[in-house]
Amino acid sequence: MDLRHLQALVGIAETGSFSAAAAALGTVQSNVSAHVARLERELEVPLVDRSSGRLTEEGEVVVARARRMFAELDAMVADVTAMRHDVRGRVRLGMIGTAGRWLVPRLFAALRVGHPQIQLTVTDGTNTTLETQLVSGQLDLAVVTLPVLSDELTASPLFDEDLVLVAPQSHPLARREGTLTLDAVAEVDLILPAPGTALRDEMDAAAAAAGVQLRPAMELDGLRMIASLTFDGHGPSILPATAVPPHLRTQFRLLPVAGLPPRRVGIALRLRGAPSAPTRVVIDFLHAAVEDHGGAPTGLHRAAGAPASPPSPGRR
Repeated sequence: MDLRHLQALVGIAETGSFSAAAAALGTVQSNVSAHVARLERELEVPLVDRSSGRLTEEGEVVVARARRMFAELDAMVADVTAMRHDVRGRVRLGMIGTAGRWLVPRLFAALRVGHPQIQLTVTDGTNTTLETQLVSGQLDLAVVTLPVLSDELTASPLFDEDLVLVAPQSHPLARREGTLTLDAVAEVDLILPAPGTALRDEMDAAAAAAGVQLRPAMELDGLRMIASLTFDGHGPSILPATAVPPHLRTQFRLLPVAGLPPRRVGIALRLRGAPSAPTRVVIDFLHAAVEDHGGAPTGLHRAAGAPASPPSPGRR
């Protein structure tokens, strides 16, 4: 089996056709066709449906494995390079949107100064999409809400943040002082995370412990979308405190709710395979950015189990 055979198949998966894959790989369509045909002969199964240009079920399995192989090859090259030169290479980072709003600018600024040879690409998404991309090898690491659901991933804590009820200043709940009870929160319709998501499960468990049930006006997979709808006047929601940017805090009240656990955010990696040297640098910088309390958003706390003093970025 030749790596070029696998590259051709991954190219088809990513571009949608033999001709587009050839253009992306800098070759001709006949070469892509030949590589795929040889791979099919070796595995003794069709990998691409020639009538539609789509991968077969077996082709999807091969592509998923190939992406992980290429991720490991990239990591190997980056590690060897880091032993003789400055750390350099590409890092593909997944990030939940509410954390990315304040964390990504800090990360890019720190890398420009400390490790300008690292090329960082950030993908915005929800836990559902980011875990899938991380498992398949499309991402090198991801900042996600804990716990992760896939048994092919491992995760470590990055930070905790308060969950608060966010409502416009005109809302009846916004006129209350002090900490709200879950009884009071359960009296209003809320924009909530979708059932089955980690955060919704924790909210429902807290409500059940208080003997109440949260009332959804809408249920969405993605806190950034929930926040946007709340800010546009479609109803109150329960959000991480960092989801409300400073310029909106005069228009909305952030009310603590007794009994709600904090949202736990962590760094997820594939269980199999070691992160590359550039990826380890990004992990260090993520911890350093959270530890910078001077500019940390309100409601952010060091997570239990996170390093009390992060290592110097890039030193491994």
